[in-house]
Amino acid sequence: MKKYISLLGILLCSHSVFAKDTVTIYAASSMTNAVGDLVEAYKKQHDVNIVTVFGGSSSLARQIESGAPADVFLSANEKWVSYLIDNEMVDVGKVKLIAGNQLVLIKPVSADIQPFDLTQKEQWNTVLAGSRMAVGNTDAVPVGIYSKEALTNLGVWESVEAKLAQTNNVRNALALVERGESALGIVYKTDALLTDQVSIVTAFDPSLHGTIHYPLVQLNDKLSSKQLVDFVLSDEARTILNKYGFRTDMGNEKFAQ
Repeated sequence: MKKYISLLGILLCSHSVFAKDTVTIYAASSMTNAVGDLVEAYKKQHDVNIVTVFGGSSSLARQIESGAPADVFLSANEKWVSYLIDNEMVDVGKVKLIAGNQLVLIKPVSADIQPFDLTQKEQWNTVLAGSRMAVGNTDAVPVGIYSKEALTNLGVWESVEAKLAQTNNVRNALALVERGESALGIVYKTDALLTDQVSIVTAFDPSLHGTIHYPLVQLNDKLSSKQLVDFVLSDEARTILNKYGFRTDMGNEKFAQ
């Protein structure tokens, strides 16, 4: 009997010694491909399990607030990180801006839609006749919030609001345009570059909307969380982000709490 107990003890000790750490990262949908590459590069250097959960930043933030087991959060805007800070779920000292993006207007690649004057309501109505424009939810999803800001500042929001097909994340908006179910869509440049099923009609002037920043948040004091965050801040990680079209020259830009 003692031999069996000893053997069980050895097995349990061996498991505790060799069991891999698990790090769970919640990331904005627009970061899906880039995060996939970041994870693969990181796992080549660290013996660790990484669980990725993708979705709209608002949804992910709400899940974190409700106690979801996330270790790292990568948001597509600063608003939802500020929300978590205000609710004492995040330490502002553990937030870093790692990337930027650009808002673009897209169409199905086969559609005969030419660049037009974005300030002219009549031209929007002509292009969207019988169809809708795919966007993220304009009250909650970052890409949708930026879209509403841009359309409002262009003076056409009231004209196009009823013609919107609002989705719960940017990838769903992209998919509607890819399938030709929406004549136009507003997404991030990085998403538009991922597929040959859409083409960019025009880019929105960055002055029309809030700066598109991606804050990276370390949600706890686990060593494995810190190590992953340190990697995402490295030159190797910036090269991966650049490959997908993300801006990484954040310089002295600070997180605006």
